[in-house]
Parts: sequence; C-alpha cells; structure tokens
Amino acid sequence: MKIQIINGPNLNLLGIREPGVYGSKGFEEYFIELKERFKGIELSYFQSNVEGELISKLHEVGFSFDGIILNGGGYTHTSVAIADAISGINTPVVEVHVSNIYAREEFRHVSLTGKNCKGVLTGFGLDGYRLAIESLLAG
Repeated sequence: MKIQIINGPNLNLLGIREPGVYGSKGFEEYFIELKERFKGIELSYFQSNVEGELISKLHEVGFSFDGIILNGGGYTHTSVAIADAISGINTPVVEVHVSNIYAREEFRHVSLTGKNCKGVLTGFGLDGYRLAIESLLAG
C-alpha cells in the first residue's frame, strides 16, 4: 500500500509556529514515527507553500497511490483549484487539520476541499495523520 501525505502552506513551521495551537513537534520528526508505526506501508511526504505545486502533486499521485492525506493549510478555505484537483483524481483523499478549525476564526469553519474527500479529521493534533492512515487502511 502506498500513501502520500501532502502538507500545504506554513506546515513546514510545525513545532515552531504557534506551539499552543499546533504543538511543539516538527512534522519531519513525526513522519519518522509514522514510518516506524506503519512499516508495511510505503509512506511518502511532500510539503509546499505553493498552491500549484500541491495541485501538481495531487495529479502526480492521484492515479497510482492507494491513499492521500492532505493538510491544505490555509488553502483549505480558499482554493477552488485544489478542490477541483481532488475531485479529478481516483485516489481517496483524507483531509487533516492539526487544530480544530471550528474552534478558530470563523473563516476557517469552511472547507472548500473537504466535500471532495473521503473524510475530514480536525483537532486531533499530529495524531490526525495516524487516524487518517488507519481510515485508509480500513477502506
């Protein structure tokens, strides 16, 4: 099984940016833990602050991987183009948010991308990525 994790803008700052909201662990460190936990799965990781690069990665893996976990960051609330990219691929996508988007500013309560995803996990911290993997394994 092959699963691609895609993180969007500012998620390269996990562990540094607003630790009270996002925690104090960087994603690269957490990704190592995920790979140890799910040894039988080929996990790949990609992060970009550029909307077009996120779309290109969705297109690249969206017909050959078994699952995609997407944290679109701020693009979740603004990008019709990423929502369209998700609807145009065959691979199931699980949307993940480290913080609870519904406990934050009102503009974050709307996900343009979530409707095209298998499911949405929000507010479970980095553990949301583990839960997303488990949901993809369950089918």
